[in-house]
Amino acid sequence: MEKKFDWKNLFFIIPFLILISMSLLLMYHAGFISNLYQNNFEKQLLWFGIGFLILIFFKFFPIKLLFKYSLFLYIINVLLLILVLFIGKNINGAKAWIDLKYFTIQPSEFMKISYSLYLAYLCSKKKFFRWRDEIKFILYVLLLFAIPAILVFLEPDTGAIIFYFFITLVLLWNSRIHKRWFVIFGIFVISLIGGFFYLYFWQKDLLISLIGTTFFYRVDRLFSLGNGMQIENALIALGSAPLWRFSLTETGIYIPEAPTDFIFALTSNVFGITGNIIILLCFLILDFYFINYAKKIKKKEYRLFLYSFLVIFILSQLINISMNIGIFPIIGIPLPFLSYGGSSTIVLFIYLAIIFQTNAFKRKKRINSI
Repeated sequence: MEKKFDWKNLFFIIPFLILISMSLLLMYHAGFISNLYQNNFEKQLLWFGIGFLILIFFKFFPIKLLFKYSLFLYIINVLLLILVLFIGKNINGAKAWIDLKYFTIQPSEFMKISYSLYLAYLCSKKKFFRWRDEIKFILYVLLLFAIPAILVFLEPDTGAIIFYFFITLVLLWNSRIHKRWFVIFGIFVISLIGGFFYLYFWQKDLLISLIGTTFFYRVDRLFSLGNGMQIENALIALGSAPLWRFSLTETGIYIPEAPTDFIFALTSNVFGITGNIIILLCFLILDFYFINYAKKIKKKEYRLFLYSFLVIFILSQLINISMNIGIFPIIGIPLPFLSYGGSSTIVLFIYLAIIFQTNAFKRKKRINSI
């Protein structure tokens, strides 16, 4: 039976290809900014090439096995997070990468996949008959969250912890546990945050004695939103950009970490404000596409897995762009399919490969029943 092309998929294909094309042009431009970025175009092209191969490979891979053995994948990732603390490559003050000579991998990125798979599997299968069962399940999930969160905090990689936390929150919300636990948890978190801010602003000496100097200054840096050359130059680049330009060789305003954290500001250097608007429209279309796609998936573990992708995808947009305009701390969150990066790009393609296969399973089942 010949499958008909679903024209709704153009709402994914067109903005997706636009983002990838803009990314490659921006990486080519980055080579003129600094010698550090001269190979970014070739490497980014390689990551995208591997990503498309992953999409093809997963068309023939039994996705059910990933969910079945997701605990095993989670344990392997935990071991990698432990390993990176001992032999990890230090980049910009964070020991978060394992150097494999020709390239590096970032285990905290791949933990997003294995954690999403296992938590989606758990939340879809678990049934509760007593409130004690719910408490045991919540404590188990919190343990699953805490292990990678603590290991990643030691690197440190604050951004990954934020993603693990919101993946946990969203998937638990869509599980079968009673919503009263979220009210209790919300009160606890608000009280904890309120107590922390009280100590931070009025009892700093006591706070330092409780959490230690190293942790305090790490937190303190997060509240320094508007300081530093990075954010100042990013704001100048965005504020002084014309409506339209196309300049791949003129460097313009220098922005440190332009191909990664400040790719949104770099876009205005190359394409002007029109480039930023195109990026925002592409992400808006993709967000609605995936939200609508989730409604069509019948199997709960597949749908929950897509929710975890949406958490990462939408949060990355919000945080990265907020970093670029100076309203969020700089915590190293890339802009999906646009920022330079090997591990982050490959992980996004793996998410896409699994997500699109979930729909393939549903379609096959329907065809066989005809």
